[in-house]
Amino acid sequence: MALSISMSVLLLIIVFMLVNKAGLKAVHAVVCVLLGFYLASSSVAPTIDDLTTNVADMIGGVKI
Repeated sequence: MALSISMSVLLLIIVFMLVNKAGLKAVHAVVCVLLGFYLASSSVAPTIDDLTTNVADMIGGVKI
């Protein structure tokens, strides 16, 4: 059975855990979110999208 979860939801959960458990301050999390918005509108965005898609495909192709 394949489980599909949005990358946004996964990253939101990771940030939430980092804020609560690892001592990441909320201000730092906001700065990271703003960086993500700026990167999304930059010329680097297609490269990052290709990288994350390839990594997700590689992980999805692993047979246990």
